[in-house]
Amino acid sequence: MFANTWTMILDWFRDNSERGKLVRDFNAAAQESFIMGTAPTLIKASISKGEKSYHHQFSNWLNTGLRIQAFKGTQLSKSDLTQIGNVVLSDAVLMRRLVVLGFDTLEVCCDGGDYGCRWQIKDFMQIEG
Repeated sequence: MFANTWTMILDWFRDNSERGKLVRDFNAAAQESFIMGTAPTLIKASISKGEKSYHHQFSNWLNTGLRIQAFKGTQLSKSDLTQIGNVVLSDAVLMRRLVVLGFDTLEVCCDGGDYGCRWQIKDFMQIEG
């Protein structure tokens, strides 16, 4: 009984560590793209609560969303936010990695943090079959 509980606790910490690493790596790549001028908008990812109705069998039990805040210096339109989301969603490997790590929601919002757009990640894994 105790060994099983201990294994679950260790798995939870390992998963959280992997989730944090994914966010840090994503942010480092986004910052470098913005600095080099290949991306016109600075984006920053963080882990959020997620949308409960998007839960799937691999969803983490807490904080299942990946929130991306966009900073451009001007107010971003819904179309701008959708375009940022579509770029992220088009990376099938990233979508699969997010599902494996327990994410189920992608949110893209302006720097104010208000919800702009939301997608159910499992719909964008592009699994052939």
